[in-house]
Amino acid sequence: MWYLNMNAVVAMAGMALVLALTRWWPSNKRILLLAFNLCFLLLFSERLFVFYLVYSLLNYAAFLFLCRVSSWRKGWFIALIVLNVAGVCSLRFFEMGLFENPLFHAILLLGLVYNVLKVIDALYFAYFFGKDARAPLLDYVNYILFIPTFTSGPILRFRNFMADTKEPYKLTAGQAEDSVKRIILGMFKKIVVVFWMTAVFDHMKDGDLHTFESVFLMMWFYALIFFDFSGYSDIAIGFGRLMGYNIPENFKKPFQSPTLTQFWRNWHATLGDWFRDHIFMFFSRKAPSKVTAAGLSILIMVLIGLWHGFTWLYFLYGLYHGIVMALENLLGKSTVNKKKVSRAYFFARCALTQLIVTFSVIVYSGKEETVFKIYRGLFNWPW
Repeated sequence: MWYLNMNAVVAMAGMALVLALTRWWPSNKRILLLAFNLCFLLLFSERLFVFYLVYSLLNYAAFLFLCRVSSWRKGWFIALIVLNVAGVCSLRFFEMGLFENPLFHAILLLGLVYNVLKVIDALYFAYFFGKDARAPLLDYVNYILFIPTFTSGPILRFRNFMADTKEPYKLTAGQAEDSVKRIILGMFKKIVVVFWMTAVFDHMKDGDLHTFESVFLMMWFYALIFFDFSGYSDIAIGFGRLMGYNIPENFKKPFQSPTLTQFWRNWHATLGDWFRDHIFMFFSRKAPSKVTAAGLSILIMVLIGLWHGFTWLYFLYGLYHGIVMALENLLGKSTVNKKKVSRAYFFARCALTQLIVTFSVIVYSGKEETVFKIYRGLFNWPW
């Protein structure tokens, strides 16, 4: 969201320059980054600033409590996670109009579905490492409010962010060049490619749809959201690295995924990894059986679907992907080693995976009438 506002882009570029000029100060990327994160939110929205200040402080208190508490640790751990999830769900219900309150404003939901995952990751770290997990308030707030990844990820891990925080600010000329090129590439995707592709998509979907038009729109929209989200990730990774933090990759050649299980390790990788790691860690610390893995795959994908939105379309989207991944687990087909199979077999599996994804990805358009119209068009033969 920030990256379509030139004032925000200039502010982040300025912050990167300030950090580079103050690299002699050991605490520059901790203290200056906190000031930048808070000032950025305050100037963007006072309501959002107050909300996230309170949200961060409350969760830091919960984090410290879980680090220190010795009795009923698992109960407290579950309760704190449930409270965070319930809070996000409540705000979404307000957005949907199911609840009403004059204090609610849609701006409060900005980035919240990403930031609650970071909060929960910190709680996991506190639960498993106890007192050794403690971190200063300054670093915790920076972790939650880190502006380059605030609205749409990639999702940061608490352990990795704290490790980067302890390192002094270092940026070589080569790293700066690579980061700037990454930002320019992301801007080109977001501002040029996505704008043009969206115009084509909107023009076509408003007309009469037959089988070929619907198939084209599904493929076109799939490419559109790839350029949109990978473009955002490129910009976030570039600015994050300019500010001294290693932001994880979010897209790892997803079109070369021979199974749906591997696809979700390569497409929006930080989201898939987060759900897989945390759900498997909670329900099955040991290597699960095929049946258990299949059941957890369905659960994880349903949760990912509902994470995107509280609609039955997103639920069905998650269920659809979960069932396919469950079948891959049960049949022992969840991975394909490119080196051990023929090229023809490998690329045939990749094509099948992309077909499975293409059929469902139109759900991300967010509009039921658009989704239904395109699916109906599949059965509207032009002869």
